[in-house]
Amino acid sequence: MEGVYDGFVSRHLNRRVSRPIARALTHTPLTPNQVSIFSLGVAVGSFFSFVYGYHIAGALLAQASSIIDGVDGDLARAKKMTSAFGGFLDAILDRYADAVILLGLTIWAAKSAGEGLDVYVWTTGFLALAGTFVVTYTRARIDHVPRNFFDRGITSVASRDVRLLIVMVGALTGQGFMTLIILAILANLVVLLRLIYARRALKDA
Repeated sequence: MEGVYDGFVSRHLNRRVSRPIARALTHTPLTPNQVSIFSLGVAVGSFFSFVYGYHIAGALLAQASSIIDGVDGDLARAKKMTSAFGGFLDAILDRYADAVILLGLTIWAAKSAGEGLDVYVWTTGFLALAGTFVVTYTRARIDHVPRNFFDRGITSVASRDVRLLIVMVGALTGQGFMTLIILAILANLVVLLRLIYARRALKDA
């Protein structure tokens, strides 16, 4: 999960599943950091599912990784085990999870597109991955304004929970290349909007 803010999908879908799971795990020896690592493992499972052509499994595992990513924070609060390192570890593992899921999706989409289109698929996959990372980076690097500056309105529409839901829906419908196109456009458009909003805010600051 990106930061402490829940995006639209997290609030209305993911948390309905992650919170009951966290409550069930409260009385187990499982730690929030272990859940974070497990979430990455599920993302790796999504990668291999896409690579071997099991796009429905890849889709469901990508969304499962997003849901489990919310369990660690809920579990940390329930067990009173919140820590600065835990948040840092979670953020790092999320970036690896994003990378492997999008790489797997790109490999599957390239295979499905056939000869002649694979270069376009790989280029779009790169743009989707770059946009995904820069969306996160813009939030981490914004200074002199409240930390939730990009957490509301149009500048929040490419949050991680939204991106992974798009992956799930697109892969379930067999539209790998189109999913990458949507992700690339959405993520990089939000980066552009954040640059515009940040320029105004930081100029005032």
